[in-house]
Amino acid sequence: MNIRTIAPGFALAFLIALPAFAQDHTTHQATDHSMIEAAAPKGDQGPSSQAFAEANAKMHAGMDIAFSGNADVDFARGMIAHHQGAIDMARIELKYGKDPDMRKLAEEVIKAQEAEIEMMKAWLEKNAE
Repeated sequence: MNIRTIAPGFALAFLIALPAFAQDHTTHQATDHSMIEAAAPKGDQGPSSQAFAEANAKMHAGMDIAFSGNADVDFARGMIAHHQGAIDMARIELKYGKDPDMRKLAEEVIKAQEAEIEMMKAWLEKNAE
């Protein structure tokens, strides 16, 4: 067999399979969003685990932005939600954590991430379409 014989068959198979791939992708996305909305932690189901799962779901939902094609704008928009997720996790550490080093780190994370969020919001006000 040569490429001229095989190529049309592959092209036809691809065209027939394409709707199935698209459907599978759509179904997978719906499942991913359902899991985010549920915010059920894997493993432990205690209060801190519940809080971390909720913070994680909120962060991922916030990072699910409509991309503009402007990398600078998209970076700032996505990172605001990402940084807020870090702040939320740090607050959970302060509420439930006991280790002094981790609690100190959480306080530092909150301070740094809040400042960066404010900088990015100000930048977006000046630069986003």
